[in-house]
Amino acid sequence: MTLLDTNNCVIRKATVQDGKYMWQRVKDSQKLDVNSAYCYIMLSEYFTDTCLVAEIDKEIVGFVTSLIRPSNPEVLFVWQIAVSTEHQGKGIAYTLLHELISSASCTEVRYIETTISPRNTASNQLFRKWAEEMEAPLLESEGFSSYLFPGDVHEDERLIQIGPINQQLGGTHS
Repeated sequence: MTLLDTNNCVIRKATVQDGKYMWQRVKDSQKLDVNSAYCYIMLSEYFTDTCLVAEIDKEIVGFVTSLIRPSNPEVLFVWQIAVSTEHQGKGIAYTLLHELISSASCTEVRYIETTISPRNTASNQLFRKWAEEMEAPLLESEGFSSYLFPGDVHEDERLIQIGPINQQLGGTHS
């Protein structure tokens, strides 16, 4: 997969003003867990170095939220990645991941982790394709069992680990 032609798409760090739009992207996806708008505002404030948005014509069309594990700075945990329906299939999610791992905030990162439910085929395909293009192994293991979630409607979340990441393919860390 090639990177998005960024002539009309701007990838930048998320700000607190973006939180409500990030919340809306998740709500509209009907696939991701919708957290409170406050959560996205807080992530944009306190984890701005590892949360990016994709903007086209001043509209937030996608985002990625992530954090570097406090106990291991070599691991970046990608919490959510979402792209508006009308902009899916254009390489925005892939570009968000690439820009994130290429950022100065991720210079020590050697592994990406995320959890994905089995039915989220788009995320499964995205991370598998990204691992392949990064020439990095992808390991799948038990993440969070469905019994940990309230109610009885949540699937198991599988833990995906990609790495070690080939930094020459990952970017320049500008």
